[in-house]
Amino acid sequence: MIPAEHAAHASVADLRVAGPLGPPVLAVTGMAKEARIASGPGVTAIGAGGNTQRLRALLADRLEPGCRAVVSIGIAGGLDPGLVPGDIVVASGVVADRRRFAVDPVLAEALLARLAKPGVRAVAGDLAGVDTAVLSLDGKADLRAGTNALAVDMESHAAAIFAERHALPFAAIRVVCDPAHRALPAFAAKALKPDGEPDIRVILAALARDPGKLSAIIRLARDSSAAFSALARARALLGAGLGMPAAAEPLHKIA
Repeated sequence: MIPAEHAAHASVADLRVAGPLGPPVLAVTGMAKEARIASGPGVTAIGAGGNTQRLRALLADRLEPGCRAVVSIGIAGGLDPGLVPGDIVVASGVVADRRRFAVDPVLAEALLARLAKPGVRAVAGDLAGVDTAVLSLDGKADLRAGTNALAVDMESHAAAIFAERHALPFAAIRVVCDPAHRALPAFAAKALKPDGEPDIRVILAALARDPGKLSAIIRLARDSSAAFSALARARALLGAGLGMPAAAEPLHKIA
């Protein structure tokens, strides 16, 4: 049973920024590839190689937020059986540790509108935030039952806490990689370097120990390709500042 939502952050409609775009939007990611995709005009990307504790430390070091909004963006594991690799979840909230963090509802609605293009499947729903990768089918099913979330990632809850601490608008956009019916091989939890780049040595070592893992690696590569292609297209549709309004721009114009 999840308690009622915590208070939403400052509304995006209340932003007062200086300059053409104002302070950047902070994109919170896990993998280096996610950060590269998220980066662009009006965006500063931060990531910690899929390590939630390291991400918390990086965010805690930002005594001043240095941003006008926080957006968690990247790939995620599917929990809803109806979602397939490449489907996009725009968060309605983030559930973690029996709490539910609110997103800015106006911003979330505007982001969904920007993604409403032919060939793009974007849905609204909750994300689950975890500190440890959920690899097994039972783990995914249990998390789905306990949260009713559509997908799970390891960054959105840390990003939500940071945004709440600094009273900043918050949103999350996550693309499904591994679907609910597909387990991840155990090495996947250790396959990233601290800088968020893939650790090929871990993958090769796992394959050397058990050549039977090759099929799982191929499936994961295919799922990742679909997810990152969808993420790149979503990023292009969001535009400068990840869809956040520029100075004095009416909110409805970002949709």
